[in-house]
Amino acid sequence: MISVNVDETQLNSIIQNELKNKMVELEHLYTFWDTKELRRRTCMSWGTIQDTFFHDEDFPKAKVGGKWYFPAKATNEFLIVWLGRQAQ
Repeated sequence: MISVNVDETQLNSIIQNELKNKMVELEHLYTFWDTKELRRRTCMSWGTIQDTFFHDEDFPKAKVGGKWYFPAKATNEFLIVWLGRQAQ
């Protein structure tokens, strides 16, 4: 007969770490965000985005035809830095 003992605290920690890693991976599945996705990710209206960081020279964006696109990873990194600067 085989007996297995499991440390539930350690198992929960491993599961939490794996879930966190998968969430980070899923976060970057998109290559580009559009304005709708940018509004959703920032929880800001389009007007607030334009009034706060849209015109920042470091904000990554490209207009293709009549639609704005934002590279997902670079935009996320910009937003984290931008938010940090707001707290100063």
